[in-house]
Amino acid sequence: MSFTSKDGRKLTYRKLGHGPVLVCHPGGPGFSATYFGDLAALWEQFTLIMLNPRGTAGSERPRDRRAYQIDDYVSDLEDLRRHLGLERMMLLGHSHGGVVAMAYAAAHPARVSRLVLASTLARFGPDQEAAMNRGMEKRSAQPWAADAFAALEEEQAGHFATDAELSPLVFRELPLYFAHFGAAEAGYLDTLKSEMINADALKLFNQEIFNTFDLRDRLPSITAPTLVIAGDEDFICGPVCAEEICAGVKGSRMVVVGDAGHQLFVEQPQAFHDEVADFLES
Repeated sequence: MSFTSKDGRKLTYRKLGHGPVLVCHPGGPGFSATYFGDLAALWEQFTLIMLNPRGTAGSERPRDRRAYQIDDYVSDLEDLRRHLGLERMMLLGHSHGGVVAMAYAAAHPARVSRLVLASTLARFGPDQEAAMNRGMEKRSAQPWAADAFAALEEEQAGHFATDAELSPLVFRELPLYFAHFGAAEAGYLDTLKSEMINADALKLFNQEIFNTFDLRDRLPSITAPTLVIAGDEDFICGPVCAEEICAGVKGSRMVVVGDAGHQLFVEQPQAFHDEVADFLES
């Protein structure tokens, strides 16, 4: 399904399930909503509207290759809300999508009825970097680790110019994002390998946004009941990140899912489903 943004771009989304609408924003940046799959079967209780962000899947790229700022994504999310005809919406953001969801809920507090922030962060500071290094050290003995570390370094250094050059790098590093990487996790990644990741979006984020963005001053503006959920073994957006978000969002609830990394809805789907569904229905 699709709609037109206020600046005339076509944006697409997947619609799945039935029940109250839950708008879902994926991460990356540069990934479509494909990796959500069925989002831990939340479609059984909710109508999932899974946005393909600008420049992913069938969503058109902006003319300006720098138009992948956090607030650009916020603008697209507001256009989606208007397209859906929702006065207020339940909103879920994962990873970079959680950054967008936080920024949206702070800018448009009256438009969000419930907010789920999954595997995300308000900034990447010294505490977050230390947690990332500890997580990588824990994985260093794995047979895939050396190659994953090398790919992550290449990606963050911007050693790619096109989507076709970026995608193999990302898939080499993705084992890092799981608490345990085995046959089931490899099979999940195999289902995603036809996707081209948006190189413009990720390069801009890595080079100019990742080490400088800081949403902490926006968090007090969020008024929606908020669930912050993270995997205990997430090396990039784990408990230290969840704690900092909860410190800024008044009345927010924090849940740490055991034996889960960044893709907690894949690794621990039942726990993710139950925590999110209970929160949205309470």
